[in-house]
Amino acid sequence: MSNRTVDPKLLEILVCPLTKGTLRYDQDANELVSEQAGLAFPIRDGIPIMLVDEARSLDTDASA
Repeated sequence: MSNRTVDPKLLEILVCPLTKGTLRYDQDANELVSEQAGLAFPIRDGIPIMLVDEARSLDTDASA
């Protein structure tokens, strides 16, 4: 079962724990992305890990 998706209804209610903004599902990386916070939250075993300490920073190419 490598074809993992996130329930669209779950995406409607989940928000970024930092900004309370919307999240975008990145199917390739299996992450929930908060553009506002610049963080990507992992999904493990179908469960979104909504902890800032577990999130990956999106600041890989950006330099401001």
